[in-house]
Amino acid sequence: MRLKHAAFLLMALAACQPLSQAGEPPSRAAHSAGGMDLPPMKLFSENRAGPGQVSASNADIARDFLDLAFRLESGRELPVLTRFEGTIRVRMTGTAPTGMRTELDRVLARLRREAGLDIQRTSASDANVTIQAVSGDQIRRFLPQAACFVVPNVSSLAEYNRARRRAQSSWTGLTKRERIAIFVPNDVSPQEVRDCLHEELAQALGPLNDLYRLDNSVFNDDNVHTVLTPFDMLILRAFYADELQNGMTKAQVAARLPALLARLNPAGERRPTRNLPETSRDWIDAIQNALGPGTSNLERLRAAGRALDIARRSGWSDHRLAFSHYAYARLVQSTDPQAALASYRRADALYGRNPDTAIHRAFVRAQLAAHAIARSDGTAALSLLKGQSDLARRHENAALLSSLMMLEAEALDLVGRGEAAQATRRDSLGWARYGFGPDWAVRAKLSEVAALNPNRTGG
Repeated sequence: MRLKHAAFLLMALAACQPLSQAGEPPSRAAHSAGGMDLPPMKLFSENRAGPGQVSASNADIARDFLDLAFRLESGRELPVLTRFEGTIRVRMTGTAPTGMRTELDRVLARLRREAGLDIQRTSASDANVTIQAVSGDQIRRFLPQAACFVVPNVSSLAEYNRARRRAQSSWTGLTKRERIAIFVPNDVSPQEVRDCLHEELAQALGPLNDLYRLDNSVFNDDNVHTVLTPFDMLILRAFYADELQNGMTKAQVAARLPALLARLNPAGERRPTRNLPETSRDWIDAIQNALGPGTSNLERLRAAGRALDIARRSGWSDHRLAFSHYAYARLVQSTDPQAALASYRRADALYGRNPDTAIHRAFVRAQLAAHAIARSDGTAALSLLKGQSDLARRHENAALLSSLMMLEAEALDLVGRGEAAQATRRDSLGWARYGFGPDWAVRAKLSEVAALNPNRTGG
């Protein structure tokens, strides 16, 4: 399932003042910035590039595949591999928001092209996968922390309500997949709808687990990646390879994976293994407590501190340590900006070591640029932001892209380039409409970013 709190934590970019509580979009109470008319929503190109490169070694991918395929997010083991057989038919029900069907068609086309899946959209009631568009409140009635989720052996939320305490809705009892439902909110931003479609459809088809050690996948609850990556497509291609079958045990799949991955990803045979250590349950619990709803700010801050301590004691030097610094900084910044700045800088350095975490670094660069703008240092902010919008665009993250552009506009104003600032600010709004949704949320985000600039008196 896609966790709502982590996604919005990463989207909230103003860094030097109290913001909306983590887990919430910008407040309706935030004032409109300058009364600027909003341009039409911008959309990402239909002509996405081909599969792309997977930088991991096949040895690491095999380990990841087994952990993804044979374990649930709770840590519970799955006894056998399960997947669909034959053509996979997908239908949409409920009250779908504008653009949702187009987004579904886009991801289905990618799954056919990049993962080699035989998957089609249908209107038939006996579809293998039913995507039901419902309200966020309906989803949270069942899973308070989830933005969207996927369930086996049902086709509607009403059916899930009847079956959710029975073996029927349990993944552990499956021997093959025949009927699965995905519940997606119809009252959130277009980007959040798309993100849910990508992650939940991928889980309906393949892996049911998320791994924090993955730095290049949607199968990670940090929600940095918002659309399916080349790694994800390779995992799905392997899931449906002829070498594997429904009902195979973990040991049987493990025996087939080396030759299978050598066939699908020959470049991975030559790459060195990273063999990252396992992510401890206490770190996961601390991160989820730090970012989750239902706890006080003090409790979240203490949990973030625990996560950072655990990461350090574990000897990690990868993206999980960087994410620990980032989460800690986000929670401490309103009370101790200097401590936040130090943690952001540490996260920036850690993410900067690995090309695969360039998009992770873009979130940190946004925070560092916000601090620079609050110091009236437009030159430093522009230096930090250089190239980051291109990264956000390539990763199809409109919420991040629009926020980066809004920050760039404030930095341009600070260095006296008012005309360029206005053009960049206006350009950001079309992306913000996709990333943040309703006009009030777009204007609120624009106001929050503008408020960082100490030269402004009224936004």
